[in-house]
Formats: sequence, C-alpha cells, structure tokens
Amino acid sequence: MASIQTQPATPPVPGRSTTFLGHPRGLATLFMTELWERFSFYGMRALLVLYLVAPTAKGGLGFDLATATAVYSVYNAMVYLLALPGGWAADRLWGARRAVAIAGAVIMTGHFLLAVPATASFFAGLVLIAAGSGLLKSNISTMVGHLYDGPEDPRRDGGFTIFYMGINLGAFVAPLAIGTVGEKVDWHLGFAMAGVGMALGLTQYLLGSRHLSARSSVVPAPLTAPERTVLLRKAGFWALLAVVFYGVVALSGRFTLAWAMWPLTVAGLAIPAYCLLRIKRDRDLSAAEQSRMTGYIWFFLAAAAFWMIYDQSGSTLNLFAENNTSSTVFGLGFPASWFQSLNPLMIMALAPLFAWLWVALARRAKEPGTTVKFSYGLLLIGASFLVMMLAQAAASDGTRVSPLWLAVVYLIQTVGELCLSPVGLSVTTKLAPRKYASQMMGVWFLAVTAGDCVTALVQLAGADIESRSYFAFQGGLALLAGVAVALYRRRVAGLMGGVH
Repeated sequence: MASIQTQPATPPVPGRSTTFLGHPRGLATLFMTELWERFSFYGMRALLVLYLVAPTAKGGLGFDLATATAVYSVYNAMVYLLALPGGWAADRLWGARRAVAIAGAVIMTGHFLLAVPATASFFAGLVLIAAGSGLLKSNISTMVGHLYDGPEDPRRDGGFTIFYMGINLGAFVAPLAIGTVGEKVDWHLGFAMAGVGMALGLTQYLLGSRHLSARSSVVPAPLTAPERTVLLRKAGFWALLAVVFYGVVALSGRFTLAWAMWPLTVAGLAIPAYCLLRIKRDRDLSAAEQSRMTGYIWFFLAAAAFWMIYDQSGSTLNLFAENNTSSTVFGLGFPASWFQSLNPLMIMALAPLFAWLWVALARRAKEPGTTVKFSYGLLLIGASFLVMMLAQAAASDGTRVSPLWLAVVYLIQTVGELCLSPVGLSVTTKLAPRKYASQMMGVWFLAVTAGDCVTALVQLAGADIESRSYFAFQGGLALLAGVAVALYRRRVAGLMGGVH
C-alpha cells in the first residue's frame, strides 16, 4: 500500500472538483460508501460465528463448533466467488455506478433480514449479503480509478491509498460498536446496526453520485436482445432445477444444512480450477503468456494456502477468544469480538512502514523478489498457527490465556498479509495475458474462495477445531508451502519471463 502524499493539484477535469484532500470530490463519496459497507460487513462478521454457536437459551442458534465455522468459511468464500459475476453484471448489464447502488440495497436488506429472529430469514440474509458484497467489491475500486485521468495522473496512487484507509477504518470501528451491542445487548440488534451502517453508506452514495465520473455509468459491453433471452432461459432453467431438487430433499425430510454447504464448497474449488485451466489452455495466448500463466498458478496456490489460515480470524480465532482467552486488560473487560479490530488497526499502522521499506530496499538493490515475498507470507501465516497451537495447549486445562497470545498471532498474520496480499495484486496485473487483463483480478479473488473452501472441507469433515493438531497441521502445511516457494523461486522467476 502506498503512503498518503500531498501532491500538486492538476487542472480539474470538467464536471469534477478537487475538494477532497486535493482529489476529485467523488473520492469522498466512494470513501464513505466503502467505509460504511466495510463497517457493516466486518461488524456482522465479528458476530457471525459467536451467534451461530450461542445456545438457543441465549438467543443464538446453538450450532456445534465445526458446523458454525464451516458456515462462516463457505459464506466468506461465496463473497469472493460472486465478485466474478459481479464484475460481469457491471460490464454487461448495469455499469459500475448502478451496480454499486444495487449492491448497497441488497447488502442492507440482507443485514436487516439477519435482524429478524428466525433461522430462515437469517440464512436468506447471508445469501443477500454475499451476493451484494461480491457485486460491490468487483466495481467500487474500478470507480475510484475512473476519477483520474488515466494511470499517469499523479494523484491516482494517493487516491487509492485514501480509499483503502476507509476500508480499514470501517473494519476497525465495526467490531467495537456492533460487536459490543450484539454480544452485550442483543444479537439481532447488532445485526440491525450493520444494516443501518449500510443504509447510511447507500444514502450518501446516492446523494453524492453526481460527483462520480461519467465513465462509471457506461455499460462497456451491453447484452444484445438475443443474449439477454439466452441468459434468462439458462438462469431460469438452473433456478428451477435447484428449486425442484431441494424441494424434493425437503419434502423427504432429509434436508440439513450440509445439503447446501457441500455443493457450495465443491463449486468454490471447481470454479477457480476451471477458470485457471480455461485461461491456461487458450490457444490465443502466446508462448510467453502461457509461461507466465504457469508461473501465476504457483502464486495462486500459495495465496490459497495463505487465505486458508488467514480467513479463520473471524471463525476459529474468534471462538478461541470467546472460550479460551481472558477478556480483561488492566481490570477492564471487553467483548471477544473486539479482537477483530486488531488486524485493521495493525494494517493502518504498518502499511505505510512496509511501503517505505520496499522502496528503501529497492534503492539499495536489496528488495526481495515477488516469490521471496510470497514465501515470507506463507512462513509467517504458518508460524501464526504454530503460536495458536501453543496457545491452545496453554488453555487445554480450562485456563483462560492472556490476550497477548491472540495479539501476537494477529501481528504475525498482519505482517504476512503485507508481504503477500499487495504483491499478489501487483503480480496479477503484471502476469495477466492481454486477452484476460480485466478478468484476472477476479481470478485473484478466487484464491480466497479456494482457501476458504479447503477450510470448509476440513471443518465439514468434523475436525476438532479446539485441538492442538488442528492448528499444527495447517501451520505445518503453510510452512512447507513457504519452503517450496523459496526452493523453486528461480524456476518460477524463469516462468515469469522477465516480469519482476
């Protein structure tokens, strides 16, 4: 992440103003939209697993730990999987500006459905939030880019930095506010707060949308009438098939949550594999592009292994905070969900430092290569789960361990994220074949889907998430992956064809 810089103002583009920290006024609209959307997303996520496992007598759903964490993993996987059709919808149906407005309304509705104390509405709400988040995630960053006069605009990097600060600010505040209300007052009131947050974001987005670029309203490749007819027929067929199939299962009295989660988990693994294979086998790609795609698959698999562990912060680690960690500091108590604010806080503190560090090392010709940075990320995420193994051992006799255990785990994971995540975004754009330049960013998000689905498979298989072996196995796997990337770094660099 680039550091925030004050840059000389360039001549304003007609129809826009530069009243937000020297940037186009539309940046304030998108900043606040993303801040409130992340507030709602991370606030709900901080409560999700805790609500699922809470006894029904305390207002929860009373799920067992493995099922609850699997629901969380599948939900998170679907958010990133649906970013692909979300980008398609903007390109072919609505344009980015309208797509984000629709996404905000869908997300808001989903959160308010969670606030209804009924199991059916709760899962319907999760579906809507996942669909809306995928639609918004794939388009709002594109709209930030539309505010500037192409890649050469000197304000562009600073604008994206400000925008991403909004992400982390919303993610930091959300568990403190929504987590406290949900855990201490009422679960459904906490979910309603998330809905109010999204409503505020949507309202200011609609009021401030006049400041957005006209390019954001354009539908780049609108569907023709015949294409629209074919799409409706196919969508109707698959929807009807799903309704009939699950209707038969329900009427037979055999329906359980696993009937929904297993197909989604398998799809979450099959679709990324299909997308990579389809691009890799495209005969239109040059030999150099084919080689780069082979190298990219290494990075994709490494990223999936990283996210497999990293995304358990809101599930496995959240439950460890609730059940095994002391929730007092200097005699002051706090809800378990507050631990979810540590990562965004650390990101805001450390991201500028890492941006400076890579530049400083590059000036001395000592900056690690992309493969080495990925290796660091995997080694760190693996080490974090080995620390969790020790924490679980310390809590095995029923002792509530110090909050410092989780603080150290989140610190290690945050440093690992800063080594891998920004670099992964960059290498995706560099290695993308020209034919798939726009689609490859969606493919990068599929690494999160694949990692979360691997976690879901482990959890659906009945893994004991409170055992030391659970953390030791995954931590060891990530360490081995990190060592493999380091050992094969020259081979991968060769496949990259001169891309650094």
